[in-house]
Amino acid sequence: MKPFRKQFDALPSFPFAIDYREKKNYRTELTDHLHDWYELVYVHSGSGAFFIDRSFDEMREGDLFAIPGNTIHRAFPDKVDPVTSTAVFFSPILIQQTPLGEPFSYLRCFEQAQARRRFKLNTTPALRLEIESVVDRMHDELEAGIPGFRHSVTLLLHGLLLAIHRETSSLPEARAGGDIAPGWMQDILLYIDDHYCENIGLAELSARASVSPAHFSRLFKQLTGMNVTAFIATKRMIRAKELLLASDDGVGAIAAACGFESLPHFHRLFKRIVGTTPSAYRREASS
Repeated sequence: MKPFRKQFDALPSFPFAIDYREKKNYRTELTDHLHDWYELVYVHSGSGAFFIDRSFDEMREGDLFAIPGNTIHRAFPDKVDPVTSTAVFFSPILIQQTPLGEPFSYLRCFEQAQARRRFKLNTTPALRLEIESVVDRMHDELEAGIPGFRHSVTLLLHGLLLAIHRETSSLPEARAGGDIAPGWMQDILLYIDDHYCENIGLAELSARASVSPAHFSRLFKQLTGMNVTAFIATKRMIRAKELLLASDDGVGAIAAACGFESLPHFHRLFKRIVGTTPSAYRREASS
């Protein structure tokens, strides 16, 4: 199964979307998906599990997750007590990064989550009240559509990111997700992160985990929602997108550096996951 590229119905001048207080269903929840936009997920009620990049976490009332762009993730709502959550999506180009003489970034919570590979943030009662108030006001502004509503939502987003930074910067890192995944699975995901551009596959990974290929494949799919081949290919694709924007290397060189032996296969997979060709992606991003 390949990850789903989430689509946003938003104006280019206002790259923002919100899934407001949606009750998740394990039958209808999106498969593994990724997108260029940043995402905040706040849990209002219910329970479940969340797989993000290489981490597994429980989802409970009051939980907050900060997911940077181009990060594989999937929620697994509980069948009996499904999650009701709000997801706020935005492109980082919507965020004003004006230094103003002090070292501060509105995207700090995402930057720290990316560096730590831990995407669940500890929250305080005050922050939970602030999040619920802000997402309610965002929803009301979008529903009313009064002139200036996009500016209002953008200001609310900046205020929310500031509040998250202030409330979470002094808190300890959120604890890992308990017994959701065995230790060897965590180790394997770390190993894949370090070697996904190399020629690795099910046989090597299952041997490294000291479990049978069948058991490895079954549990990997159950916990991440993807098979090993698709997961590694998607990791390579994310890296290829980064290199397309950060270097002037040719598409063929980038495909080879990311572990793709065939340039036509790289083109087909890139278009399937990203929605455009590598060259077009580079042109669109630069413009």
